Amino acid sequence: MSMVVTQPCFGCKHTDCVVVCPCECFHEGENMLFIDPEHCIDCEACIPECPVDAIYHEDNVPEEWHAFVQLNQEMSKVCPQIT
Repeated sequence: MSMVVTQPCFGCKHTDCVVVCPCECFHEGENMLFIDPEHCIDCEACIPECPVDAIYHEDNVPEEWHAFVQLNQEMSKVCPQIT
């Protein structure tokens, strides 16, 4: 399991969450950030740092944003890592 960046991040790309990530699992897309589920260690440090409340544990992603689970998996493989 991992953290998932969802719809509220679209268009804002704040990096408060990136700063506290101990495993550098964030990737920067054109319109939002993504979390690589293979590198996320489930520490949840990013959740309280997100100013738009866009990050959820995979098990707690709201139903309307469930597609973001797969989107994070796919986009983290093609977008550059951000540190």
